[in-house]
Amino acid sequence: MFQATRRRLALWYTAVTAVLLLLFASGVYLYVRNTLVERIDDTLNHVVEVVERSLVLESVNSDLGQLRINVEASFRNNTDTTEDDRIDLEWFSPTGELLWSTLSQPLNIPLHPNQSGETVKVMRKEEFASPTSPNPPLLLRQVTERVQIGRQVLGYLRVSHPWFEVTKPSRQLIFDLALGTGLMVLSVAASGWFLSGKAMEPVRESYQRLKQFTADASHELRNPITLIQTNVQVALTELELAEAEGTISSSYRQQLKVVERLTQRLGKLVNDLLFLARQDSGISKESFSSCPIDALLMEVVEEQQLLAVEKNITFSLDLIDPPASETNPELLDNWFTVVGNWNQLVRLFTNLIGNALQYTPHGGRVNVELARMEAINRVSGLRYNFSQLQIRVKDTGIGIPAEALPHLFDRFYRVDPARTHTAESTTRQSATGSGLGLAIAQAIVENHHGQIQVESTQGIGTTVTVNLPVTLES
Repeated sequence: MFQATRRRLALWYTAVTAVLLLLFASGVYLYVRNTLVERIDDTLNHVVEVVERSLVLESVNSDLGQLRINVEASFRNNTDTTEDDRIDLEWFSPTGELLWSTLSQPLNIPLHPNQSGETVKVMRKEEFASPTSPNPPLLLRQVTERVQIGRQVLGYLRVSHPWFEVTKPSRQLIFDLALGTGLMVLSVAASGWFLSGKAMEPVRESYQRLKQFTADASHELRNPITLIQTNVQVALTELELAEAEGTISSSYRQQLKVVERLTQRLGKLVNDLLFLARQDSGISKESFSSCPIDALLMEVVEEQQLLAVEKNITFSLDLIDPPASETNPELLDNWFTVVGNWNQLVRLFTNLIGNALQYTPHGGRVNVELARMEAINRVSGLRYNFSQLQIRVKDTGIGIPAEALPHLFDRFYRVDPARTHTAESTTRQSATGSGLGLAIAQAIVENHHGQIQVESTQGIGTTVTVNLPVTLES
């Protein structure tokens, strides 16, 4: 229980930290990437301004005031500088014709003014010839400026910068952030496991003290209760002799009998609490051995037969025979045998069968069925066949309300007798229970690595199904 809680706490620590680190890493990545893009755009715009200031204008028609750009004189001094900065220049005529470029081959992309910067993908000539070419397309960041004086457009200047100046550091940043985030998550997971263990220590100590107190209290109560029972029994024996002599009244004897019944009930409650406390603390040291369930059920049915006769209940035990195809003599001899604790299993089925008889009205039926089943368990995609015994205790009793079914195995939980609409005698019987019977049954089944399930319909009956593995898995 504590290990599961510790794992959940550590998992929550790790999950919350991982989400926060992921958000932080995403914010850092977006900030750095946007900064790189803005820096390139600023560089491109700066180059545009420098080139525009260095353009050499020539007069074409002085009367009309028309001008033109001397391309050779304007761009001769800018070639070396742009190549050093990995920046390429292109000059276009007012009609969009490429007049000068620092590129080895012209870019096959349309021309349109754009001063804010845009990312374009350029298909290389080899890719047009061979669509399966391994060369990736060229990505560029571009700024296109319309150069004009007044209303006269002198041409267009396009400045390009390789996009890998953004993608390369971005990829490296992603790798660094992923590595750092992963290491941080692992560190937080280890720290969370350590801190959750520290946080659970006071709770574990308190729980252990509580369990120890319950176990000690139950153990200490057993002795005085045993003494009370012994003394009451001796007193009753002496009273029989005194009554025969007429020296004491029968009312006093009746009071002692009431005391005896109360002490017996108290003793049973203490034994139940002691059993549950030992199961919870893990200090129970019962030995496990081969237990023939068919013989065990026959013994329990024989013990409970008297109650069935008193209430005129049809009480039966059905053993489902092995299939005719099974010929292994050793397996047939141990067909209904499991590895378990005999005393615990007797207590389990005594509780279940006793409940069925107690809450079944006169003239009803209680059937106990035992069968061996082959089941399939899937672990990590692999199938494992294993055998288990299925014991079903079915009655035609008063049934259990649907809203009470999820709480049946809670300790000290008892179904409200007002909801059962049964006879007065049955209501009185149900009120005397301690509410620990099914909790003990569940503890015994879990101790044998089995499962228990209750199905019930109010006014029709209840079926309790217990599945026990033939062999215990470590």
